[in-house]
Amino acid sequence: MFTYAFGMTKVSDWHDLPRVRFGDGPDLADELLALVLAGHKRATCWSAADGLLGASVGGRWLVEDGSGRPRAVVETVDLRERRFDDLDADFAAAEGEGDRSLAYWRDAHRRYFTRNGGFAPDMMLWCERFALIEVLEVSAPV
Repeated sequence: MFTYAFGMTKVSDWHDLPRVRFGDGPDLADELLALVLAGHKRATCWSAADGLLGASVGGRWLVEDGSGRPRAVVETVDLRERRFDDLDADFAAAEGEGDRSLAYWRDAHRRYFTRNGGFAPDMMLWCERFALIEVLEVSAPV
């Protein structure tokens, strides 16, 4: 059913963790999950208008792939509210997308927020940094 990656802390009871799927569709969820598993993506953000969504420093999340299968456990290590136009190159690089530049991040996220209810350069975001705690290798759908 599941095997655990070497070198990481095993989470004994991950089944009850809150679940998250990055992005706004199955293909993007798989793309962003691959970045998490490869060690490139260690941050994410969402519109502050959506609230904290249960996030808190020290909280753990079960990350799903585009098909809804659990694939990884992450832990929030930093959580801050920031304006879209105040985000810096360091955060953009931590998001791990594209060429990891601030220009790429701004363009991709402007398009994402426009697709998902609206974009404004001064919109507030919850900006989360996380650590990969465990990789769950799935051999069958759950």
